[in-house]
Amino acid sequence: MLKEKVQAAIEDVRPSLQMDGGDIELVDVDESGKVTVKLTGACHGCPMSQLTLKQGVERYLKKVVPEISSVESLL
Repeated sequence: MLKEKVQAAIEDVRPSLQMDGGDIELVDVDESGKVTVKLTGACHGCPMSQLTLKQGVERYLKKVVPEISSVESLL
């Protein structure tokens, strides 16, 4: 159930990332609420990607799915 909520929230933010040539994929959601994602396209390797992840994606996901404890990306 939690994973489905997170996936739906990621679908909400995906268009913003795609407008800049990037994308995001959900990798995992563990029992503690830690979400792991993979940033792809222009986001992969971008110096601003961690800022986008924490200030944009994580902030939005926590607002929509309060059970989330953190959002981390695969390197």
